[in-house]
Amino acid sequence: MRFATLALACALLGGCAVKEAGYGVGPQAEREAKLQQSTRDAAPDTPGMYLGLIDRMQAQGLYYASLAHIDAYEKQYGASPDSILLRADALRATDQPDASAAAYTQLLNTPLAARGYRGLGLLAGASGDFEHASQSLDHAATLAPTDVATLSDLGYARLRAGDIAGARVPLMKAAELDGHNQKVIGNIVLYLLADGQTARAQALVKEQKITPEVRAQIRDEAAKVAAASRARRVSEPRTAKPRPPAAASAPLAPVASVQAGQSVDQPQRVLQRFAQ
Repeated sequence: MRFATLALACALLGGCAVKEAGYGVGPQAEREAKLQQSTRDAAPDTPGMYLGLIDRMQAQGLYYASLAHIDAYEKQYGASPDSILLRADALRATDQPDASAAAYTQLLNTPLAARGYRGLGLLAGASGDFEHASQSLDHAATLAPTDVATLSDLGYARLRAGDIAGARVPLMKAAELDGHNQKVIGNIVLYLLADGQTARAQALVKEQKITPEVRAQIRDEAAKVAAASRARRVSEPRTAKPRPPAAASAPLAPVASVQAGQSVDQPQRVLQRFAQ
């Protein structure tokens, strides 16, 4: 709303609010102390260096600490699109969606507009509003057409909104841009199941050695996609051309059920054929 990770839902959508394991004063303080020690010899005495420090904090999950440093940065240097983006991401990661949305909205008339729309899409997806998420992510993909994370998130959002056909193109673009991205691969498996291509989904699961736990998560996601697809068909005008029923609820059978010699394309060929 960065197919999303194989943790899916928020993970497949690239990123709802990040809640780190072991959250608390102890782990936060320990990790921040390590980061401060590592940067002691390179004090952030320029705006670029300070923004880099804040970005490193967020990469390590220190979102609360980063918010304090963003306040200090903007007090010293003033707000900029880069600092606003860092703030928006930190607010989203610390479960402050309203403030995060306000910050992302500030970016929409800046060179970072694509990131603003993507953030708004991720917030919408985190709240379960996948129609709105799809719209925002579509804007982001239009502005940043080669951004793999945005394309993958857009495909996932469309799947969760029940638009299985609409998910195909952004996911295939993401797959060809970065065929090794595990978030993309997870969303591809979900799309294949949603589209009724169970054998090809199994082939990709086998090729990527996806664990049973992740397969179970994908099955859960597939059931949600199937429900959304049914609801979407019911809400379509009666004059609209009926779509074939989705097969997202089809089970993801154990990998061993894909027999040796069975006529199933190799995953990379499958991705290339879908894109044609």
